[in-house]
Amino acid sequence: MAKVNPERIIGDSKFKRFHLSLFLWSFIIILFDGYDLAVYGTALPIIMEEWGLSSVQAGTIASYGLFGMMFGAIIFGILADRIGRKRVIIINVLLFSLFTLLCGFANSAMTFSICRFIAGLGLGGIMPNIAALVSDYAPRTMKIKLVSSTLISFAIGGALAPTVGVLLIEAFGWQSVFIVAGLPLLTIPFLMKQLPESTSYLIRTGKKEQLFATLVKVSPDSTFKMTDEVEEVKTTSTKVPVAGLFKENRALSTIGFWIAFFCALLMVYGLNTWLPKLMIEAGYGLNSSLVFLIGLQGGAVLGILALSNLCEKYGSKKVIIASYISGAIALALLGLGGSTFYIFVLVAVAGAATTGSQVLIQAYVTSFYPSEMKSTGLGVASGIGRLGGMTGPILGGFLLTMALPNFMNFLVFSIIGVVAAIGLSTIADKYSASNIETRATSKSVGILSKAE
Repeated sequence: MAKVNPERIIGDSKFKRFHLSLFLWSFIIILFDGYDLAVYGTALPIIMEEWGLSSVQAGTIASYGLFGMMFGAIIFGILADRIGRKRVIIINVLLFSLFTLLCGFANSAMTFSICRFIAGLGLGGIMPNIAALVSDYAPRTMKIKLVSSTLISFAIGGALAPTVGVLLIEAFGWQSVFIVAGLPLLTIPFLMKQLPESTSYLIRTGKKEQLFATLVKVSPDSTFKMTDEVEEVKTTSTKVPVAGLFKENRALSTIGFWIAFFCALLMVYGLNTWLPKLMIEAGYGLNSSLVFLIGLQGGAVLGILALSNLCEKYGSKKVIIASYISGAIALALLGLGGSTFYIFVLVAVAGAATTGSQVLIQAYVTSFYPSEMKSTGLGVASGIGRLGGMTGPILGGFLLTMALPNFMNFLVFSIIGVVAAIGLSTIADKYSASNIETRATSKSVGILSKAE
């Protein structure tokens, strides 16, 4: 009777068709998660005018969705470790796609807010579980690379929303950008068939046949018998999943992640909600203001591509801290004004340092915590971050009502970026020690196409 170690088999595997399928479906799901990031800000100027909303009211409506995300991140993060990530991911896709679609048919701020809240439940749980699932099945030599490559679609989706807005809003109204968000509903039958379940869940529930069938897809050269013994998954000693995040000297690092997530999402949602409106106030037309939002997300895409490589070489902690400091400087300079090209460049840098760095933090967390608590660690951190996400739109609306100079508005977000960097600086390096070998061996490994 042979012993089977799923973690070792997956870690030693090469990038195969199984990994490509998981990557592509995860990429599509996160793409629409990112689309939702910017869709409200895309339609906000017209919604405010049509419904006669003040800046504070508009910011509050944005917070309803983020309030749902906070609960969704915590609830579904913990639930996934108990009922399986695949089931939770499908539930999340159904929730956020259906109710974002229904936002396009809302005829009042109240109905719109309710739909945003329910959609937020699904949105809050989707990224932590997708990131954890991809990390679970990623070959050891490209774990951070594959998670980062998947989550880059978040920024692409963020750029897609204002692009769709430029193409559709003038002809079909603001409702059109929300109707497009319902497209992921069509993917649910495919996700039910194509997505794998996490190995830790399959082992805990005794689904050995399904586990072996999945491992054969991961490593086609391997063979298994039902009489083979599966090595047990290490589990946390505490009965309360969240308490495990504070065990084994992880407390300070966990708090550091929470601070960073709070500040990061405050900037991400604050800027994505209010940037078009701020640019309209500065004298730009609707389509021109949406171009700056495209620049914000375009900068995030380029930032993820560049920073993920630096994370592999120098470590996530150092690179992300430097990114937030750079973003803080760009935001401070943005408030001083300048030529259109200069402002566009600063906006792109801000996008790389906010949305881009936030995506990389997701990958950082999945490599920091043990496998059995990845979903919980990332889910709770994301839930805490949603509090910051809720604060961002409200803070932006409050600043606008104070009629402060643009410099002061951007300076506030700049200071928050510095605080995020300070939070990350408290994270212990030793828990990422296992990644040192990964980074060393991955020097000769290219991106996805080379890995094949």
